[in-house]
Amino acid sequence: MSHTITEWDPEDTVAWEAGNKKIARRNLIWSVAAEHIGFSVWSIWSVMVLFMPESVYGFSAGDKFLLGATATLVGACLRIPYTLATATFGGRNWTVFSAFVLLIPTVFTMWLLANPGLPLWPYLLCAALAGFGGGNFASSMTNINAFYPQRLKGWALGINAGGGNIGVPMVQLVGLLVIATAGNRQPYWVCAVYLMALAAAGIGAALYMNNLEQHKIDVTSMVAILRVRDTWVISLLYIGTFGSFIGFAFAFGQVLQINFIAGGQTAAEAALHAAQIAFIGPLLGSVSRVYGGKLSDRIGGGRVTLAVFAGMILAAGVLVGISTLDDTTSGPATATMMTGYVVGFIALFLLSGIGNGSVYKMIPSIFEARSRSLELSEAERQHWSRAMSGALIGFAGAIGALGGVGINLALRQSYLSSASATSAFWIFAVFYVVASAVTWIMYVRRPATLRSNAEETPAQHNLLTHGA
Repeated sequence: MSHTITEWDPEDTVAWEAGNKKIARRNLIWSVAAEHIGFSVWSIWSVMVLFMPESVYGFSAGDKFLLGATATLVGACLRIPYTLATATFGGRNWTVFSAFVLLIPTVFTMWLLANPGLPLWPYLLCAALAGFGGGNFASSMTNINAFYPQRLKGWALGINAGGGNIGVPMVQLVGLLVIATAGNRQPYWVCAVYLMALAAAGIGAALYMNNLEQHKIDVTSMVAILRVRDTWVISLLYIGTFGSFIGFAFAFGQVLQINFIAGGQTAAEAALHAAQIAFIGPLLGSVSRVYGGKLSDRIGGGRVTLAVFAGMILAAGVLVGISTLDDTTSGPATATMMTGYVVGFIALFLLSGIGNGSVYKMIPSIFEARSRSLELSEAERQHWSRAMSGALIGFAGAIGALGGVGINLALRQSYLSSASATSAFWIFAVFYVVASAVTWIMYVRRPATLRSNAEETPAQHNLLTHGA
Protein backbone atom coordinates (compact mmCIF):
# COMPACT_ATOMS: atom_id res chain seq x y z
CA MET A 1 0.00 0.00 0.00
CA SER A 2 1.03 3.63 -0.42
CA HIS A 3 2.56 5.19 2.67
CA THR A 4 2.02 8.77 1.43
CA ILE A 5 -1.07 10.75 2.44
CA THR A 6 -1.87 13.47 -0.08
CA GLU A 7 -4.64 15.29 1.84
CA TRP A 8 -4.42 15.82 5.57
CA ASP A 9 -6.32 18.40 7.63
CA PRO A 10 -6.18 17.60 11.37
CA GLU A 11 -8.60 20.45 12.13
CA ASP A 12 -11.36 18.73 10.10
CA THR A 13 -13.26 17.15 13.01
CA VAL A 14 -15.47 15.02 10.75
CA ALA A 15 -12.50 13.42 8.99
CA TRP A 16 -10.71 13.13 12.32
CA GLU A 17 -13.47 11.10 13.90
CA ALA A 18 -14.01 9.10 10.69
CA GLY A 19 -10.52 7.57 10.86
CA ASN A 20 -7.80 10.20 10.77
CA LYS A 21 -7.29 9.96 14.52
CA LYS A 22 -6.42 6.26 14.13
CA ILE A 23 -3.86 7.09 11.46
CA ALA A 24 -2.39 9.82 13.68
CA ARG A 25 -2.29 7.44 16.65
CA ARG A 26 -0.50 4.76 14.64
CA ASN A 27 2.14 7.23 13.51
CA LEU A 28 2.48 8.53 17.05
CA ILE A 29 3.09 5.02 18.42
CA TRP A 30 5.91 4.23 16.00
CA SER A 31 7.33 7.71 16.24
CA VAL A 32 7.57 7.26 20.02
CA ALA A 33 9.21 3.85 19.57
CA ALA A 34 11.90 5.13 17.21
CA GLU A 35 12.52 8.27 19.23
CA HIS A 36 12.69 6.21 22.43
CA ILE A 37 15.46 4.02 21.01
CA GLY A 38 17.21 7.10 19.62
CA PHE A 39 17.30 8.68 23.07
CA SER A 40 18.71 5.47 24.51
CA VAL A 41 21.57 5.36 22.02
CA TRP A 42 22.16 9.09 22.47
CA SER A 43 22.60 8.63 26.22
CA ILE A 44 24.30 5.24 26.08
CA TRP A 45 27.58 6.73 27.29
CA SER A 46 25.92 7.80 30.54
CA VAL A 47 25.83 4.04 31.18
CA MET A 48 29.11 3.04 29.55
CA VAL A 49 31.15 5.28 31.87
CA LEU A 50 29.96 3.14 34.79
CA PHE A 51 31.65 0.18 33.09
CA MET A 52 34.95 2.06 32.66
CA PRO A 53 37.05 2.05 35.87
CA GLU A 54 39.99 4.42 35.63
CA SER A 55 42.40 1.61 36.54
CA VAL A 56 41.41 -0.29 33.37
CA TYR A 57 40.59 2.40 30.79
CA GLY A 58 42.73 5.24 32.13
CA PHE A 59 40.04 7.94 31.87
CA SER A 60 39.46 10.50 34.62
CA ALA A 61 36.11 11.89 35.74
CA GLY A 62 36.78 14.95 33.55
CA ASP A 63 37.29 12.71 30.51
CA LYS A 64 33.99 10.95 31.16
CA PHE A 65 32.08 14.23 31.52
CA LEU A 66 33.62 15.21 28.17
CA LEU A 67 32.14 12.09 26.55
CA GLY A 68 28.69 13.14 27.73
CA ALA A 69 29.22 16.72 26.54
CA THR A 70 30.33 15.49 23.10
CA ALA A 71 27.27 13.29 22.58
CA THR A 72 24.98 16.08 23.78
CA LEU A 73 26.62 18.69 21.53
CA VAL A 74 26.26 16.60 18.38
CA GLY A 75 22.67 15.70 19.22
CA ALA A 76 21.89 19.39 19.71
CA CYS A 77 23.51 20.50 16.45
CA LEU A 78 21.72 17.83 14.42
CA ARG A 79 18.27 18.85 15.58
CA ILE A 80 17.92 21.69 13.08
CA PRO A 81 18.74 19.58 9.98
CA TYR A 82 16.61 16.76 11.39
CA THR A 83 13.71 19.22 11.66
CA LEU A 84 13.98 19.93 7.95
CA ALA A 85 14.49 16.26 7.08
CA THR A 86 10.93 15.09 7.78
CA ALA A 87 9.48 17.71 5.43
CA THR A 88 12.11 16.96 2.78
CA PHE A 89 12.14 13.16 2.85
CA GLY A 90 8.88 12.33 4.61
CA GLY A 91 8.22 11.46 8.26
CA ARG A 92 8.11 7.72 7.65
CA ASN A 93 11.19 7.64 5.43
CA TRP A 94 13.31 9.68 7.79
CA THR A 95 12.23 7.68 10.84
CA VAL A 96 13.39 4.49 9.13
CA PHE A 97 16.74 6.02 8.19
CA SER A 98 17.35 7.62 11.59
CA ALA A 99 16.77 4.28 13.32
CA PHE A 100 19.04 2.19 11.11
CA VAL A 101 21.91 4.71 11.08
CA LEU A 102 22.25 4.30 14.85
CA LEU A 103 23.41 0.72 14.34
CA ILE A 104 26.84 2.20 13.55
CA PRO A 105 27.65 3.83 16.92
CA THR A 106 26.06 0.91 18.78
CA VAL A 107 28.43 -1.59 17.16
CA PHE A 108 31.33 0.85 17.56
CA THR A 109 30.59 1.13 21.29
CA MET A 110 30.74 -2.65 21.69
CA TRP A 111 34.15 -2.73 20.02
CA LEU A 112 35.60 0.09 22.09
CA LEU A 113 34.49 -1.37 25.41
CA ALA A 114 36.07 -4.68 24.42
CA ASN A 115 39.43 -3.02 23.76
CA PRO A 116 40.54 -0.97 26.79
CA GLY A 117 43.80 0.94 26.58
CA LEU A 118 42.92 3.01 23.51
CA PRO A 119 43.35 6.81 23.62
CA LEU A 120 40.40 9.10 24.31
CA TRP A 121 39.72 10.28 20.76
CA PRO A 122 38.06 7.06 19.43
CA TYR A 123 35.68 7.21 22.39
CA LEU A 124 34.90 10.86 21.65
CA LEU A 125 34.24 9.95 18.00
CA CYS A 126 31.89 7.17 19.04
CA ALA A 127 30.09 9.47 21.48
CA ALA A 128 29.68 11.97 18.63
CA LEU A 129 28.13 9.28 16.42
CA ALA A 130 25.80 8.28 19.26
CA GLY A 131 24.74 11.92 19.28
CA PHE A 132 22.81 11.25 16.06
CA GLY A 133 20.17 9.74 18.32
CA GLY A 134 19.57 13.19 19.79
CA GLY A 135 18.45 14.49 16.41
CA ASN A 136 15.58 12.00 16.35
CA PHE A 137 13.67 14.13 18.84
CA ALA A 138 13.38 17.12 16.50
CA SER A 139 12.28 15.12 13.46
CA SER A 140 9.79 13.11 15.50
CA MET A 141 8.25 16.15 17.22
CA THR A 142 7.98 18.10 13.97
CA ASN A 143 6.34 15.15 12.26
CA ILE A 144 3.77 14.54 15.01
CA ASN A 145 3.02 18.27 15.25
CA ALA A 146 1.74 18.04 11.65
CA PHE A 147 -0.54 15.06 12.41
CA TYR A 148 -2.51 16.47 15.35
CA PRO A 149 -5.06 19.31 15.67
CA GLN A 150 -4.38 22.37 17.77
CA ARG A 151 -6.65 21.21 20.61
CA LEU A 152 -4.65 17.98 21.07
CA LYS A 153 -1.10 19.16 20.40
CA GLY A 154 -0.21 19.53 24.08
CA TRP A 155 -1.22 15.92 24.74
CA ALA A 156 0.29 14.50 21.53
CA LEU A 157 3.61 16.35 21.79
CA GLY A 158 3.80 15.46 25.48
CA ILE A 159 3.26 11.75 24.77
CA ASN A 160 5.74 11.81 21.90
CA ALA A 161 8.42 13.65 23.83
CA GLY A 162 7.80 11.84 27.12
CA GLY A 163 7.92 8.44 25.45
CA GLY A 164 11.15 9.40 23.74
CA ASN A 165 12.66 10.79 26.93
CA ILE A 166 11.98 7.49 28.69
CA GLY A 167 14.70 6.07 26.47
CA VAL A 168 17.21 7.70 28.82
CA PRO A 169 16.20 5.84 32.01
CA MET A 170 15.52 2.70 30.00
CA VAL A 171 19.12 2.37 28.79
CA GLN A 172 20.25 3.04 32.36
CA LEU A 173 17.90 0.36 33.64
CA VAL A 174 19.28 -2.09 31.08
CA GLY A 175 22.76 -1.16 32.27
CA LEU A 176 21.72 -1.82 35.87
CA LEU A 177 20.40 -5.27 34.96
CA VAL A 178 23.65 -6.09 33.16
CA ILE A 179 25.82 -4.90 36.08
CA ALA A 180 23.67 -6.79 38.59
CA THR A 181 23.67 -10.06 36.65
CA ALA A 182 26.89 -10.14 34.61
CA GLY A 183 29.10 -7.71 36.50
CA ASN A 184 30.64 -4.42 35.40
CA ARG A 185 32.96 -6.15 32.92
CA GLN A 186 30.15 -7.19 30.53
CA PRO A 187 28.82 -3.96 28.92
CA TYR A 188 28.35 -5.64 25.52
CA TRP A 189 24.92 -6.93 26.49
CA VAL A 190 23.63 -3.37 26.72
CA CYS A 191 24.63 -2.75 23.12
CA ALA A 192 23.24 -6.11 21.98
CA VAL A 193 19.80 -5.21 23.37
CA TYR A 194 19.78 -1.97 21.41
CA LEU A 195 20.92 -3.55 18.17
CA MET A 196 17.75 -5.64 18.25
CA ALA A 197 15.60 -2.69 19.34
CA LEU A 198 16.88 -0.49 16.50
CA ALA A 199 16.10 -3.18 13.95
CA ALA A 200 12.56 -3.57 15.31
CA ALA A 201 11.93 0.20 15.36
CA GLY A 202 13.18 0.69 11.81
CA ILE A 203 11.12 -2.17 10.40
CA GLY A 204 8.00 -1.09 12.31
CA ALA A 205 8.30 2.48 11.05
CA ALA A 206 8.69 1.25 7.48
CA LEU A 207 5.55 -0.88 7.72
CA TYR A 208 3.17 1.34 9.70
CA MET A 209 4.11 5.02 9.38
CA ASN A 210 3.07 7.56 6.74
CA ASN A 211 4.51 10.54 4.89
CA LEU A 212 2.37 13.69 4.66
CA GLU A 213 2.70 15.15 1.19
CA GLN A 214 1.69 18.68 2.18
CA HIS A 215 3.92 18.77 5.26
CA LYS A 216 6.67 21.17 4.26
CA ILE A 217 9.17 23.13 6.31
CA ASP A 218 11.45 25.16 4.10
CA VAL A 219 14.43 27.31 4.88
CA THR A 220 12.17 30.35 4.66
CA SER A 221 10.31 29.25 7.78
CA MET A 222 13.54 28.53 9.61
CA VAL A 223 14.87 31.98 8.73
CA ALA A 224 11.55 33.65 9.54
CA ILE A 225 11.46 32.37 13.12
CA LEU A 226 14.87 33.93 13.77
CA ARG A 227 13.24 37.35 13.47
CA VAL A 228 10.58 36.48 16.06
CA ARG A 229 11.42 37.52 19.61
CA ASP A 230 9.59 34.52 21.09
CA THR A 231 11.98 32.16 19.29
CA TRP A 232 14.89 33.25 21.45
CA VAL A 233 12.87 33.42 24.63
CA ILE A 234 11.44 29.93 24.16
CA SER A 235 14.92 28.61 23.34
CA LEU A 236 16.28 30.12 26.56
CA LEU A 237 13.49 28.52 28.59
CA TYR A 238 14.09 25.18 26.90
CA ILE A 239 17.77 25.37 27.84
CA GLY A 240 16.59 25.48 31.44
CA THR A 241 14.10 22.63 31.12
CA PHE A 242 15.26 20.11 28.53
CA GLY A 243 18.90 21.15 28.87
CA SER A 244 18.66 20.32 32.57
CA PHE A 245 16.95 17.00 31.86
CA ILE A 246 19.46 15.70 29.32
CA GLY A 247 22.49 17.22 31.05
CA PHE A 248 21.66 15.70 34.42
CA ALA A 249 20.71 12.42 32.72
CA PHE A 250 24.28 12.13 31.44
CA ALA A 251 25.88 13.36 34.66
CA PHE A 252 23.74 12.00 37.52
CA GLY A 253 25.13 8.47 37.52
CA GLN A 254 28.70 9.69 37.40
CA VAL A 255 28.19 12.22 40.21
CA LEU A 256 26.78 9.41 42.35
CA GLN A 257 29.63 7.08 41.42
CA ILE A 258 32.23 9.72 42.35
CA ASN A 259 30.62 10.19 45.75
CA PHE A 260 30.31 6.44 46.38
CA ILE A 261 33.99 5.90 45.53
CA ALA A 262 34.92 8.83 47.79
CA GLY A 263 32.97 7.02 50.51
CA GLY A 264 35.30 4.04 50.25
CA GLN A 265 33.45 1.73 47.86
CA THR A 266 35.24 -0.17 45.13
CA ALA A 267 34.66 0.84 41.49
CA ALA A 268 32.39 -2.18 40.97
CA GLU A 269 30.33 -1.46 44.09
CA ALA A 270 30.05 2.24 43.22
CA ALA A 271 28.94 1.41 39.66
CA LEU A 272 26.19 -0.90 40.91
CA HIS A 273 24.91 1.51 43.55
CA ALA A 274 24.99 4.46 41.13
CA ALA A 275 23.11 2.44 38.51
CA GLN A 276 20.47 1.47 41.09
CA ILE A 277 19.60 5.14 41.61
CA ALA A 278 20.55 6.95 38.39
CA PHE A 279 17.65 5.74 36.24
CA ILE A 280 14.98 7.01 38.68
CA GLY A 281 15.53 10.70 37.90
CA PRO A 282 15.26 10.49 34.10
CA LEU A 283 12.29 8.14 34.46
CA LEU A 284 10.34 10.60 36.59
CA GLY A 285 11.35 13.47 34.30
CA SER A 286 10.14 11.56 31.25
CA VAL A 287 6.78 10.67 32.77
CA SER A 288 6.20 14.16 34.15
CA ARG A 289 6.69 15.67 30.69
CA VAL A 290 3.37 14.21 29.59
CA TYR A 291 1.60 15.79 32.54
CA GLY A 292 3.37 19.08 31.91
CA GLY A 293 1.73 19.21 28.48
CA LYS A 294 -1.71 18.24 29.80
CA LEU A 295 -1.53 20.73 32.66
CA SER A 296 -0.55 23.46 30.21
CA ASP A 297 -3.57 22.63 28.07
CA ARG A 298 -5.69 23.53 31.11
CA ILE A 299 -4.08 26.49 32.84
CA GLY A 300 -1.48 27.83 30.41
CA GLY A 301 2.11 27.01 29.52
CA GLY A 302 3.46 30.30 30.85
CA ARG A 303 2.08 29.77 34.34
CA VAL A 304 3.25 26.16 34.52
CA THR A 305 6.73 27.11 33.30
CA LEU A 306 7.04 29.86 35.91
CA ALA A 307 6.09 27.44 38.69
CA VAL A 308 8.60 24.92 37.34
CA PHE A 309 11.51 27.36 37.47
CA ALA A 310 10.52 28.46 40.97
CA GLY A 311 10.73 24.83 42.07
CA MET A 312 14.05 24.30 40.25
CA ILE A 313 15.55 27.27 42.13
CA LEU A 314 14.68 25.54 45.40
CA ALA A 315 16.01 22.17 44.22
CA ALA A 316 19.28 23.70 43.04
CA GLY A 317 19.48 25.48 46.40
CA VAL A 318 19.28 22.11 48.13
CA LEU A 319 22.21 20.84 46.05
CA VAL A 320 24.23 23.97 46.78
CA GLY A 321 23.62 23.57 50.51
CA ILE A 322 24.41 19.85 50.62
CA SER A 323 27.52 20.19 48.46
CA THR A 324 28.81 23.13 50.53
CA LEU A 325 28.29 21.09 53.71
CA ASP A 326 30.09 18.17 52.10
CA ASP A 327 33.02 20.41 51.15
CA THR A 328 33.42 21.74 54.70
CA THR A 329 33.02 18.36 56.44
CA SER A 330 36.00 16.06 56.78
CA GLY A 331 35.69 12.49 55.63
CA PRO A 332 33.35 10.93 53.06
CA ALA A 333 29.79 12.09 52.44
CA THR A 334 27.36 10.84 55.07
CA ALA A 335 24.14 9.00 54.33
CA THR A 336 22.24 12.25 55.01
CA MET A 337 24.35 14.09 52.47
CA MET A 338 23.87 11.37 49.84
CA THR A 339 20.13 11.51 50.48
CA GLY A 340 20.25 15.28 49.94
CA TYR A 341 22.07 14.87 46.63
CA VAL A 342 19.52 12.32 45.43
CA VAL A 343 16.50 14.38 46.55
CA GLY A 344 17.85 17.54 44.89
CA PHE A 345 18.55 15.80 41.59
CA ILE A 346 15.26 13.89 41.58
CA ALA A 347 13.37 17.14 42.12
CA LEU A 348 15.24 18.76 39.23
CA PHE A 349 14.42 15.83 36.96
CA LEU A 350 10.73 15.88 37.90
CA LEU A 351 10.39 19.64 37.45
CA SER A 352 12.41 19.80 34.24
CA GLY A 353 10.14 17.13 32.76
CA ILE A 354 7.04 19.17 33.55
CA GLY A 355 8.77 22.23 32.09
CA ASN A 356 9.64 20.38 28.90
CA GLY A 357 5.95 19.75 28.30
CA SER A 358 4.83 23.27 29.23
CA VAL A 359 7.42 25.07 27.10
CA TYR A 360 6.66 22.96 24.02
CA LYS A 361 2.94 23.50 24.48
CA MET A 362 3.59 27.24 24.26
CA ILE A 363 5.07 26.99 20.76
CA PRO A 364 1.94 26.16 18.70
CA SER A 365 -0.08 28.55 20.85
CA ILE A 366 2.31 31.41 20.12
CA PHE A 367 2.01 31.04 16.36
CA GLU A 368 -1.71 30.34 16.53
CA ALA A 369 -2.06 33.70 18.26
CA ARG A 370 0.17 35.47 15.77
CA SER A 371 -1.63 33.97 12.79
CA ARG A 372 -4.88 35.66 13.84
CA SER A 373 -3.49 39.04 12.80
CA LEU A 374 -2.46 37.86 9.32
CA GLU A 375 -4.59 38.65 6.31
CA LEU A 376 -4.79 35.08 5.08
CA SER A 377 -7.49 32.55 4.34
CA GLU A 378 -8.24 30.02 7.07
CA ALA A 379 -6.31 27.26 5.27
CA GLU A 380 -3.32 29.54 4.67
CA ARG A 381 -3.40 30.75 8.26
CA GLN A 382 -3.36 27.19 9.61
CA HIS A 383 -0.56 26.21 7.25
CA TRP A 384 1.53 29.20 8.34
CA SER A 385 0.94 28.41 12.00
CA ARG A 386 1.93 24.74 11.58
CA ALA A 387 5.00 25.56 9.49
CA MET A 388 6.31 28.16 11.92
CA SER A 389 5.55 25.93 14.93
CA GLY A 390 7.38 23.02 13.36
CA ALA A 391 10.39 25.19 12.60
CA LEU A 392 10.55 26.52 16.16
CA ILE A 393 10.13 23.04 17.62
CA GLY A 394 13.30 21.98 15.86
CA PHE A 395 15.21 25.17 16.58
CA ALA A 396 14.28 25.35 20.27
CA GLY A 397 15.04 21.65 20.64
CA ALA A 398 18.53 22.22 19.25
CA ILE A 399 19.29 25.27 21.38
CA GLY A 400 17.73 23.68 24.45
CA ALA A 401 19.89 20.58 24.17
CA LEU A 402 22.96 22.80 24.35
CA GLY A 403 22.04 23.29 27.99
CA GLY A 404 23.02 19.67 28.50
CA VAL A 405 26.46 20.46 27.06
CA GLY A 406 26.80 23.36 29.48
CA ILE A 407 25.83 21.21 32.46
CA ASN A 408 28.43 18.55 31.69
CA LEU A 409 31.15 21.12 31.00
CA ALA A 410 30.28 23.05 34.17
CA LEU A 411 30.46 19.88 36.26
CA ARG A 412 33.69 18.85 34.55
CA GLN A 413 35.36 22.20 35.27
CA SER A 414 34.01 22.29 38.82
CA TYR A 415 35.49 18.87 39.63
CA LEU A 416 38.78 19.71 37.90
CA SER A 417 39.22 23.00 39.76
CA SER A 418 37.95 22.09 43.22
CA ALA A 419 37.16 18.35 43.25
CA SER A 420 33.58 19.39 44.06
CA ALA A 421 30.37 20.19 42.17
CA THR A 422 29.42 23.19 44.35
CA SER A 423 30.44 25.84 41.81
CA ALA A 424 28.42 24.12 39.09
CA PHE A 425 25.34 23.94 41.32
CA TRP A 426 25.59 27.70 41.95
CA ILE A 427 25.65 28.33 38.20
CA PHE A 428 22.52 26.21 37.72
CA ALA A 429 20.65 28.04 40.49
CA VAL A 430 21.46 31.47 39.07
CA PHE A 431 20.32 30.41 35.60
CA TYR A 432 16.97 29.23 36.95
CA VAL A 433 16.46 32.60 38.64
CA VAL A 434 17.06 34.35 35.30
CA ALA A 435 14.74 31.94 33.46
CA SER A 436 11.92 32.45 35.97
CA ALA A 437 12.21 36.23 35.62
CA VAL A 438 12.10 36.01 31.83
CA THR A 439 9.05 33.72 31.96
CA TRP A 440 7.15 36.11 34.20
CA ILE A 441 8.01 39.16 32.10
CA MET A 442 7.23 37.57 28.73
CA TYR A 443 4.31 35.21 29.34
CA VAL A 444 2.72 35.70 32.76
CA ARG A 445 2.42 39.46 33.31
CA ARG A 446 -1.10 40.93 33.09
CA PRO A 447 -2.08 42.97 30.02
CA ALA A 448 -1.99 46.08 32.22
CA THR A 449 1.78 45.84 32.13
CA LEU A 450 1.90 44.94 28.46
CA ARG A 451 5.10 45.89 26.69
CA SER A 452 4.88 48.12 23.66
CA ASN A 453 5.28 45.83 20.69
CA ALA A 454 4.02 46.57 17.23
CA GLU A 455 3.76 42.94 16.21
CA GLU A 456 1.70 41.82 19.22
CA THR A 457 -1.84 42.99 19.92
CA PRO A 458 -3.47 42.91 23.39
CA ALA A 459 -5.72 40.08 22.18
CA GLN A 460 -2.69 38.03 21.17
CA HIS A 461 -1.04 38.76 24.50
CA ASN A 462 -4.12 37.48 26.32
CA LEU A 463 -3.97 34.23 24.36
CA LEU A 464 -0.27 33.77 25.00
CA THR A 465 -0.59 34.58 28.68
CA HIS A 466 -3.70 32.56 29.50
CA GLY A 467 -4.09 30.08 26.66
CA ALA A 468 -0.55 28.96 25.96
